[in-house]
Amino acid sequence: MAMAHFTSGPLRSVLAVLVLLGNLATVPDLFAAPLQPPDASRRLYDRVMEEFRHKDYDAALAGFRFFLELHAQSALSANAQYWMGECQYRMGHYKDALGSFYNVISYYPLSQKLAASTLKIGQIYTRQGDREKALMMYERVTDQYPDSAEADVARKALEAAAAKSEPVAAEPS
Repeated sequence: MAMAHFTSGPLRSVLAVLVLLGNLATVPDLFAAPLQPPDASRRLYDRVMEEFRHKDYDAALAGFRFFLELHAQSALSANAQYWMGECQYRMGHYKDALGSFYNVISYYPLSQKLAASTLKIGQIYTRQGDREKALMMYERVTDQYPDSAEADVARKALEAAAAKSEPVAAEPS
């Protein structure tokens, strides 16, 4: 009888809360993903990257396009878009590469590939002889990503451009 009194009223509510809290401690375990091999999007991405590493840029480009069609919402989609641009760049398809790198900047604002994409855009403009746009992109890299490896490359490009634009001093006669 004392037990019935013990589990009634406010004490019963406290016990219910304690039981609930005890059960909540194990709830994350219920939702933890079991250990399993990488998902299909990761496997496809890795396979396509192998093509890129083997310098089969046509196959890699097709693979990255296919990846984006199948896995547009994947966490790897920004990287796939970037590597599409790299394939196009390495094949000399600069106009297409510009589009791919601009897509990274436009559609994936939180991507880890923003600095690299911006730098590549500057390099393409340099190759195309558009000095003004190239310098603008190099400056954007150094301003927005100052501590990145890409910023170091952009600084060197800016220094080289400044050295080319300096007038040559006339030799004394």
